[in-house]
Amino acid sequence: MAGGGRVCLGQFGAAHGVRGEVRLHSFTAAPEAITSYGPLESEDGRVFEIEAMRPAKDHFVARVSGIADRNAAELLKNVKLYVPRERLPELDEADAFYHADLVGLAVLDRDGNKLGTVIAIHNFGAGDVIEMAPDGGGKTELLPFDEFHVPVVDIAAGKIVAVLPQAMTNQESDQSV
Repeated sequence: MAGGGRVCLGQFGAAHGVRGEVRLHSFTAAPEAITSYGPLESEDGRVFEIEAMRPAKDHFVARVSGIADRNAAELLKNVKLYVPRERLPELDEADAFYHADLVGLAVLDRDGNKLGTVIAIHNFGAGDVIEMAPDGGGKTELLPFDEFHVPVVDIAAGKIVAVLPQAMTNQESDQSV
């Protein structure tokens, strides 16, 4: 989650064509729903309205209000798009959550020992990954966000339970020898 209670819903990609269209990558559960949240904001506070959008291979091609040529569209590359948290629909299920809800949660092992804190959720194309800052400092760790590696997500208690991949566990035991 970005500062100010905003949630990242998507990101602009490269310019598409010469008329100011731009690739749009949606992070919403229903990707086409990104336009239903109203104006989108960048990290620096610029506001963007999607005038039209059509599906492409693994993204959308969007026409953005005020962007009329390729040069303007090229300036949007990698701009992340946010909405205020209040614009997101309420979740009906007790165990449902938004990825942004995970940031800041404690990461515990099955025995209740604190391993670190969730600092981000990423998706590099092969599924969601949790980035964890370990307690005591050091390099952040990436953990697959699936039912095996994260069997418990308890937003109300402010924690997740994680089963670390064997490589991370072996690395820690090698360092303690």
